Amino acid sequence: MIAAATILTQLFLSCAALLGLYVLQSVLVRRDATDPINRRFLFGIRVTMVLFAGRALMIVTGIEAFRILILAAAALIPLAVLLLTEGLLRRHAPPMMKAVIGGGAVGFGLLALWYSDSIDPARSFSLLGFQLLGFVCSGWLVLTRDKTSLSRGENAMVVRLGLSLVLFIPLAAGDFLLLAIGLPIQFSALGVLILCWLAIGLGRAHQGHRAVLGNLAVMVGAAVFVGSMIGVFAALERDGVLLVIASIMTMLFVVTILTDARALRAEEQSLGLLRHLATAKTDDAMAFLRDLQAHPLVEGAVVVSAESLSGLQDAVLDQIFAAAPVLRRADPPDLGPVADDHIAYLFTRYAATHVILGMERPRLLIALSMPSLSASPAAELELEVVQRMAALMSRQRS
Repeated sequence: MIAAATILTQLFLSCAALLGLYVLQSVLVRRDATDPINRRFLFGIRVTMVLFAGRALMIVTGIEAFRILILAAAALIPLAVLLLTEGLLRRHAPPMMKAVIGGGAVGFGLLALWYSDSIDPARSFSLLGFQLLGFVCSGWLVLTRDKTSLSRGENAMVVRLGLSLVLFIPLAAGDFLLLAIGLPIQFSALGVLILCWLAIGLGRAHQGHRAVLGNLAVMVGAAVFVGSMIGVFAALERDGVLLVIASIMTMLFVVTILTDARALRAEEQSLGLLRHLATAKTDDAMAFLRDLQAHPLVEGAVVVSAESLSGLQDAVLDQIFAAAPVLRRADPPDLGPVADDHIAYLFTRYAATHVILGMERPRLLIALSMPSLSASPAAELELEVVQRMAALMSRQRS
């Protein structure tokens, strides 16, 4: 029973790693596939995808020749990590380091063509040593970098890469020492999923390192706790408990990766009013405000001209919009009974939740209805920015 569970769990982890890498690849390609750093990152991602595809194919088909894919990809991983590290740090590795890592990749790549295990474990242990050497070299470059020469975002990327290496090294070592330390499966897929999650999280700058580490600890801790509980209830042996923990942790990271990627995609496609500002092709306030009516967030907004306000007192309207250029039905200014009547009339007449002062002279208002559920703090701020820009346009042309 455990033997079958081991095979299925190994297949599940390999497929999960492939899915995580595919999602990360999609994010990078969507952002900019021609960016120099992204090209290096994509090279490493695709090399790692070949490795896990080889593992999955070996399990499904039972054909040993797929070991060539696994071993060749494993030989290229240190080179891929070094190339990415150079790109992130904007500096070259020492020539000797490049020669060793490049030569090792070629040498072990040729040895991969000997797909049988007749030259193992010598080849496996040598490849493990080469991978560890490559990770240590990249880690040394990260630790000795000049932080002042990099931007805050670049330093954040480097820190995430370093954290991924710290987590990946013991997992990768466990793959090669599987029999020696008695592990039921190869756990490096978990390290790959963590790398994918950390890399996708770089697109959401509001998440600091402390929050990321906290989330990582929660997910790992939850998987260990639940897996241990299941092991106790089902009276599983050590290998069974490890399989359960690995499966739970894998699923947690897959769900988190898909959720974060979807959230990042939604943010990229956001049709916020700030995008309207950035893409405005006019400096005429009237044209700018009329274009605003077609925006999904304020669809149906009404442009209120000065003629439509002829029944209201100009002095009172001046007082209202001096106090609140973006007038909110939920939070009107307290300016006395006459002003309250004018405010109530505007909201009732145009069935509006917000009335924005677009132009002062001639007076032009934008009345719009934004349900409270969709009126996020960001949307409220965007309305303030739109009003300010329209007012500056009108003053510039007057």
